[in-house]
Order: sequence, then structure tokens, then C-alpha cells
Amino acid sequence: MNRLEGKIAVVTGGGTGIGLASARRFIAEGAFVYLFGRRADKLAAAVAGLGAQARAIPGSVTNHDDLDRLYDTVRQEHGTLDILFANAGTGALLPLSELTLDHVDATFDVNVKGTIFTVQKGLKLMARGGSIILTGSTTGVMGTPAFSVYSASKAAVRNLARSWAQDLRGTGIRVNVLSPGPTLTELAAEVVGRDAMIEMGATTPIGHVGDPSEVAAAAAFLASSDSSFMTGGELFTDGGLAQI
Repeated sequence: MNRLEGKIAVVTGGGTGIGLASARRFIAEGAFVYLFGRRADKLAAAVAGLGAQARAIPGSVTNHDDLDRLYDTVRQEHGTLDILFANAGTGALLPLSELTLDHVDATFDVNVKGTIFTVQKGLKLMARGGSIILTGSTTGVMGTPAFSVYSASKAAVRNLARSWAQDLRGTGIRVNVLSPGPTLTELAAEVVGRDAMIEMGATTPIGHVGDPSEVAAAAAFLASSDSSFMTGGELFTDGGLAQI
């Protein structure tokens, strides 16, 4: 399929995991993709594998100068932005008794503030037909032990989409949340543990842990005109974990 033929996309957190898988899927469907992330080595490796339809821009969503540099590059090279996948995120397991100010700040700086300004700054390049996708999580609607701060940040992201859908009335720009469940990414394996993720996936109605490519397929749907009547919504790719 070439549902994204000629489209220009930005994917934050694009060097690994769901971001990289989504960039790969967007390119397969015809898009040119800017990968944005903090780890230059991962971005370089990603672009080497993706080919000429990908461009790496190192930087952090917590740094306004980095975001400005990202969008200045998009403006200079293509002049417009059709798809913005605000996917960068972070998290760590800490129970209530061990929470620290630094942990709360670090999580909300990336997951909430980073999402807000990634979208606000990118919006200036978007026109009617544009699609904004925010990465949420099943944790945003579930209680998860030792994951309260991350979960709260993702609940905030869910409401950002609801409120921004109102702000974007009449612009023709859509905003939706893509909420994965247990998905075997590098970050998930690092934070939760590979074996724990596989075990969690086995408890879902689908019966197995998710692959980033499965989430990427849903991201491509939200990026395309196939989802033209969706805004302010949430699409779960969770094997049914949060649906039962």
C-alpha cells in the first residue's frame, strides 16, 4: 500500500522500538521520515537501515532549541509536515514510598512537557489533512504497581488529545492517541525486563507479547486518510489487556 505517498513525517523517539518500527512502516507506505531522538548512534544505525527516505536529527524533546532545529530543518527541506508522531517517552519502576522529585520531573519533562512542545512547535508546519499521533499506554487507564508516575503522565497525554481536538476544530488537523500494551521494545526490556514482558503478554486475550511492528501498523492507520473520521480518540494495541 502507498497510503502515505509523498507525505512528510516526524517521529520522535525514532531510533529504536515503536518509533523505529513506525518509521519503517511509514516509509514502506511512501512517506519521507525525520527521526528525532537523543541517541545519535541509534539514529545513525536506524537511518542506515531505512535508506534514503529517512533523515536523522539528534536532539531531545525537553530542549526547545533542539525542537526548533528539527522543525527548521523540515521547513527548509520540505516546507510542510503531514504526520507528527510524538512518541518519545521514558519511565522507571518505583513504588510510592521511593518516589523522588527528580524521578517525577524527569518523567513529566519528557512524557508530558516534551509532548506538548513537540506538538506546539510542529503544528506551525501542518495544514489541513495533517495527523498528530501521541503515544499513550494501557497504564493510563489501569492501576500498575510501582508505575504510578509513568501511568499518570500517560493519562495526561490522553487528555491532551481530547483537549487539542477541541483546539484544532476547523483546521482539518486530527490528533489521536496510540496506546500500546505489553510490547517487546528495548526500553520495555530495560525497565520491566524481557521475561516479565513476555509473561505479561501471555496474560492478554491474544496470548503473546506485542511486537513493535504491530503497533506500527496501527500508527500507519492513524497517519493515513483511512482514519479521517477520527480525532480526540484512543486506539489500543494491547492484545486486549486493558479491554477486559
